[in-house]
Amino acid sequence: MKDKTYQLLTLLGPTASGKTIVAAHAAKRLNGEVISGDSRQVYREMDLGTGKDYEDYIIDGEEVPYHLIDIVDAGYEYNVFEYQNDFLKVYDDIIARGKFPVLCGGSGLYLEAILKNYKLIQVPKNDDLRQRLENKSIEELEKILRSYKSELHNITDIENKKRALRAIEIEEYLKEHPDTDTEVPKINSLVVGVKYDRLSRRKRITERLKQRLDDGMLDEVQALLDKGLTQEQLTYYGLEYKFLTQHLVGEISFDEMFGKLETAIHQFAKRQMTWFRRMEKQGTNIHWLDGYLPLKDKLDKIQKWLEV
Repeated sequence: MKDKTYQLLTLLGPTASGKTIVAAHAAKRLNGEVISGDSRQVYREMDLGTGKDYEDYIIDGEEVPYHLIDIVDAGYEYNVFEYQNDFLKVYDDIIARGKFPVLCGGSGLYLEAILKNYKLIQVPKNDDLRQRLENKSIEELEKILRSYKSELHNITDIENKKRALRAIEIEEYLKEHPDTDTEVPKINSLVVGVKYDRLSRRKRITERLKQRLDDGMLDEVQALLDKGLTQEQLTYYGLEYKFLTQHLVGEISFDEMFGKLETAIHQFAKRQMTWFRRMEKQGTNIHWLDGYLPLKDKLDKIQKWLEV
């Protein structure tokens, strides 16, 4: 069914592209298991805001096994170093049990950490550096970060000051430790993307946002606030948590929250596609599937690509 030269199937795509259901059905067909490649779905009690589509893993009444979802508590700041280590443990376990691993996600840095076999390191906190930079604006921090490298490796590094400070901290460490080993064994993956045209993508994002709000996304964020998470902490977890929290603490109205969040998600999806195009330019061969293609046809194409 699958060429042994491929050790992994990767399903990627922007938010609301329907990649999860494709990954789950592909895993079912390939006697495999899904490994999440999403930087936010690792958090427990953050389901609607991170778009965990649990129902997508239920096929014919049976759950397709999935991994690296709900593995740390909200409030913890999980990072790509931890993700790569956790991924490799799960990957080795799946292979050892004779199953086929299917990586699925839209977090570009997490995906590339696996596909480009980066050896990531645990960089210690640099209090002196943080103190020198704490009063800098996000624009000033971006300029400093670009002084280390003209092209930002991770676009989310400049989403807020906390992320930018950490990114500079990592670059400064690597500058001071140039002999750091940054390679891991290569995993040969077939990479498949799912996408819609721009207008369809925007419509799907808006419909999905409305559905998540109807399903109780505001209640989910309120519960996290009630547990003691701060507004700053929740902002770290991305767009939904940022704008919903602003509404819940009375800073913006519901309509303003919805409009700002909808626009921000559209912009985020656009940045995801830009990231994937950059991956292609840098040598990653992505086989694209039209989102409107029937599921069976998508799976047939994937199977054919695996056998080539």
